[in-house]
Amino acid sequence: MSSLADTDRVRRFLLEEFPVRGQLVQLESSWTALREHATYPAPVRDLLGQAVAAAVLLASTLKFEGGLTLQMQGNGAVRLLVAQCTHDFRIRAVAHYDEARVAADFAALAGEGRITVTVESAGRGAPYQGIVPLEGASLAECIDGYFATSEQLPTRVRLAADATRAGGLLVQKLPADIQSAEDVDAAAAAAVWERVYGHAATLDANDLLYAPAETLVRRSATVEDVRLFSGSPVQFECRCNRERVLGVLRALGEEEVRDVLGEQGTVTVTCEFCRRPYVFDAIDVTQAFGPPPVPAPKRLN
Repeated sequence: MSSLADTDRVRRFLLEEFPVRGQLVQLESSWTALREHATYPAPVRDLLGQAVAAAVLLASTLKFEGGLTLQMQGNGAVRLLVAQCTHDFRIRAVAHYDEARVAADFAALAGEGRITVTVESAGRGAPYQGIVPLEGASLAECIDGYFATSEQLPTRVRLAADATRAGGLLVQKLPADIQSAEDVDAAAAAAVWERVYGHAATLDANDLLYAPAETLVRRSATVEDVRLFSGSPVQFECRCNRERVLGVLRALGEEEVRDVLGEQGTVTVTCEFCRRPYVFDAIDVTQAFGPPPVPAPKRLN
């Protein structure tokens, strides 16, 4: 079993003499906190956990401040799934699904559709988006496809989740020109990568979720000379606030918002990620849109 120090951290490792790096994450308390406001069927819950772990692993490769959103949208039982992670590893996620169609099979959950990875950088202009089709026997295989087409780096991703934990492993072959060692034998490097790639496939869900980090790294690296870093903490934190929700109301449009206000007396918007309700009264709506339009005077015949 992994120690408490291993959980809720994303940890980086690298092979000292070969151009291979990796990231691993095991979430426990943050995964529990993320689900406190929603109950999912087990297959949907596990898929959501895998997506959260994938978002953390993807965010761990960023070299700047910002955030990453992994969105899965298809015609399967899970119509929409969104997992988000910031550069400092604050996570949140939500899934919309058709309960009558839920099954354990990934193909039934996902259906046909796409995965969109959106990377936003603070102060760096428009976000970057990578889109790949929902092709593969698992979410991990779809993420492998994202790296193959968008990052163009040989990558292997493994993901797992259950009611207690969510976790994953990412191993990646780097371009030889950024390897720290001056002399790297190309054939030896290729052989090491093939072993790393193959060994990742042997890890099962229990390994990914409960094995100590050092054990996972040793099994994945396949060589003795590997460095495991202490990593960074991961926590659940919803970033909703009143001003952001006001922005949602403005996007809906004044006419629709005033119609709801007229029918109900207030407008309530509930955050999908944390289920926190935001209530707006007539004064709030006036502050958002300005005074209501004055009706034109009726003409007398």
